Amino acid sequence: MPNEIIINASGEETRAALLESGQLAELYIERKKDTSFVGNVYRGRVVKILPGMQSAFVDVGLEKAAFLHVADVYSSLDYSVFGEDIEETIPHHLPIEDLLQEGEEVMVQVSKDPIGTKGARVTSYVTFPGRYLVLMPGVEHIGISRRISDEDERARLKDLVSSLKPENIGLIIRTASEGCTEEEIKKDIDFLMLVWENIQSKKDKVNAPNLLYSDIDLALRIVRDLLGHDVDRLIIDSENEYQKLVEFVNTYFPKLISKLELYEGDEPIFDAYGIEIEISKTLGKRVWLKSGGYIVIDQTEALTSIDVNTGKYVGKASLEDTLLKTNLEAVREIAYQIRLRNLGGIIII
Repeated sequence: MPNEIIINASGEETRAALLESGQLAELYIERKKDTSFVGNVYRGRVVKILPGMQSAFVDVGLEKAAFLHVADVYSSLDYSVFGEDIEETIPHHLPIEDLLQEGEEVMVQVSKDPIGTKGARVTSYVTFPGRYLVLMPGVEHIGISRRISDEDERARLKDLVSSLKPENIGLIIRTASEGCTEEEIKKDIDFLMLVWENIQSKKDKVNAPNLLYSDIDLALRIVRDLLGHDVDRLIIDSENEYQKLVEFVNTYFPKLISKLELYEGDEPIFDAYGIEIEISKTLGKRVWLKSGGYIVIDQTEALTSIDVNTGKYVGKASLEDTLLKTNLEAVREIAYQIRLRNLGGIIII
């Protein structure tokens, strides 16, 4: 079966599903009233430094101050040590009180959305993903995806990117760049540099707290990040959003235009592709296993716990065999659920 991306775009919500051989593998949801802040870049102001936690709180204009850990402070972008300019390669063992001062204005990017009583987590390691590359301002580095396994192709891409890389810019070569031409790589670099230059220009004209950059909407991000050679087609049910995708793809990724399709069926698109029922089965708190056992997934602010139970399954041999079969089934399902739900942080099983 083909790999497909199915997008349901309504007025208030956009949902995107990646189907791998017909099975729901990844699900993305973006609501207009509850948009993610991840990827946004802000000019913020340090409001409190906590030496005991080696962290700081930064006002970026959201409801709660954002959390910045010392490991996420990158000094070459916008920072100084007590007002003095410092070298790019600052040792990471410097304490946060030597890197930041209360009242100082800094540029940060949201790496994790606010949750519950916690504010967003931010970093000064600003990155911008393109179709083929990820741009990292202020970092003299070229990396390459491990998924590109052919050594000749890896060497070709590294040499190509090295010849095009602007000064004081780092670049990560993404999997989608495999087989790309010099023109395609250059176009991606030019686009990402334009984004960065616009941020730099705006940064000098505004005071903190202020939004400097927000990422493109979900449907466009899906095209940029997921629509590659391993995906056969993308189907979307909104004609207006379809036209936006066509314009975006024609501008930046013309080779992919044949993969875009407008859904015109009468049945809701997620029902037509069996996604709605799959969501209800797999995204509940309790997920059943084929044998009759089940797992229970509990998410809290602190961690995610996953409990494995034999449930209806009593086995046919010994207790050890029953537990072994249940656990083997659970391992596969847990790995699937972690990817599908995009779980991170502390996970206890």
